[in-house]
Amino acid sequence: MNLRKFAHMQTCKVRLENICNHNPETVVLAHWRQTGISGLGFKSPDILGAHACSTCHAHVDAHHDEATQLAFAKGIFRTINALVEDGVIHW
Repeated sequence: MNLRKFAHMQTCKVRLENICNHNPETVVLAHWRQTGISGLGFKSPDILGAHACSTCHAHVDAHHDEATQLAFAKGIFRTINALVEDGVIHW
């Protein structure tokens, strides 16, 4: 399963208050950035991504404060949970 393609038309799982556009047509897989996991020219593994609308994705890419990063991490957890519940990933 291509998790990047699957993200399109899903609900935003990052859900930043007063930022989220709630438009599934703009949802992509936003990848977590962290030294040792991602870097210049390579993304973290797709499992470390959140279904994020275009405005939430832009915000998490531009803001690295604790509140934004916590919301993004929670979005990743919600995404993984949804993928398990939908039978997309198994373990």
